[in-house]
Amino acid sequence: MIRTALLAAALLLSGCGLRPLYGGGGSGPVAQTLRSVEVAPIPGQGGWLVRTALQDRFASDKVGARYRLEVELDDDITGFGIRSDNSVTRERRTLRARYRLVDAALGTVLLDETAGSDAGIDVVSSEYATVAAEQTALERLSQDVADQIVSRVALYVARTGAGQ
Repeated sequence: MIRTALLAAALLLSGCGLRPLYGGGGSGPVAQTLRSVEVAPIPGQGGWLVRTALQDRFASDKVGARYRLEVELDDDITGFGIRSDNSVTRERRTLRARYRLVDAALGTVLLDETAGSDAGIDVVSSEYATVAAEQTALERLSQDVADQIVSRVALYVARTGAGQ
């Protein structure tokens, strides 16, 4: 009975059109295309963090780069949670990225989107601790933004068949 139900469920799901994004593993078409993306330099400390995270995820081979990823960052810290003495008790660090996937040979923009993330930071009496928390938030946000960008580029490649 259970075996029959599992077989029926497997047959139903096989017709739904879902396919694994990274089908074929490292030699699959999406993974191969992601390796052909070169990440352009991004100014600033946040830019260095995002670019490094993107390069790690793309595992790019600069020699055969068919695509270039251009990223513009907006890093903002906003204070809120004001005490009666007008001192800030909480901050929100927001990292937003506008990114474009460009065909390196033709110079045409294939994908133009945004990604972003934010984090809350407690402002404490130690200025050093607050600065350290702001830095940690930037490092974490850089990883989040890089993950979003890579996921969306991978979805674009899978949807359009780019690189095949």
